[in-house]
Amino acid sequence: MTSQSALIGQPVEELDTPALLVDLDIMEANIRHMASFMGRHGVNWRPHTKGVKVPAIAKQELAAGALGVTCAKLGDAEAMAAAGVDNILIANQVVGTRKIERLVALVQRGTTVLVAVESPGNALALSAAAAAEGVSINVLVEVNVGMDRCGLSPHEPAVNFARRLHELPGLTLRGVMAWEGHTGRIEDPEEKKRGIEYAVGLLVETAEQCRAAGLPCEIVSCGGTLTYHHTATLPGVTEVQAGGGIFCDMQYRSRGVDHPIALSLLATVVSRPTLQRIIVDSGFKAFGQPVVNPHPRDIENVTSLSLSAEHGKIELDTPNDSVQVGDKVVIYAGYGDMTVFLHDELYGIRNGLVETVWPVFPRSNFR
Repeated sequence: MTSQSALIGQPVEELDTPALLVDLDIMEANIRHMASFMGRHGVNWRPHTKGVKVPAIAKQELAAGALGVTCAKLGDAEAMAAAGVDNILIANQVVGTRKIERLVALVQRGTTVLVAVESPGNALALSAAAAAEGVSINVLVEVNVGMDRCGLSPHEPAVNFARRLHELPGLTLRGVMAWEGHTGRIEDPEEKKRGIEYAVGLLVETAEQCRAAGLPCEIVSCGGTLTYHHTATLPGVTEVQAGGGIFCDMQYRSRGVDHPIALSLLATVVSRPTLQRIIVDSGFKAFGQPVVNPHPRDIENVTSLSLSAEHGKIELDTPNDSVQVGDKVVIYAGYGDMTVFLHDELYGIRNGLVETVWPVFPRSNFR
């Protein structure tokens, strides 16, 4: 078996497949673009890492100007902290005795952590655990601005809950957060812009009402890759969580994100049953099952790419014999969040050569 270090400097075609790739030049340009955009509009960048899962990339984002990072899971936050990444927002609820014990331990180790809170019972449990250990947990009130997932209703319900949090020992109220992700599915650009302005407006108004009530609210956190071009420009927003755009993928591109795609898979052609069909060794166990399918980078006249467990089927509208059994092909990822976590390594590619091999968080970090 070839060691990972022995692959450094080798042509990408030497990799066994399926292999998860990131084009380093494109990713680095996307990082610079996003960091610069946030900076020009005076908001902090706290990129989400749920679809990245590589601390070395998070450190590149921090070096480019990011304030900190966002994680979806406590396990991801622990892994980021262990790798030396600080200032982590867990944009989710940390619920249950064992998880709260782990969160307190993370705080005790000196990591700057913020966590979303939205229910009285969870708030009391966090407060009791933190107070018992003599630490304080930074909390943000999660507000539902139309996503209809987690979060309290804006305005009075969220403000009243923030007041209760502020009074609890072991908790430090830092502000509010939301995710206006439902607006990312709006196709008409003007309608999408109005939807984002309305949703984020609810969050900003809630923050203003918290301050009027004498409550601390220095953080107003929201935004993702599908919305950040509008969200980062809105008054009252202090930080934006957009992160997937550094990789980009077919789903983001289909929804109007114009970043070049950095994330792809290297696959091997295993069958050419007809001149209009190509079968590769990478199915949904390698790509996941995204809403928008992956797409070959360098094959012309593709009409569709469909996935079964271990195979990808590429259909062409014109006979083509230039791709043969045994050839390696690069296929853009359908949706990075459904792809990266399926792999153990991410290969950083520059000028067709393997420059680095990064371990991806193991699946145990899902907890």
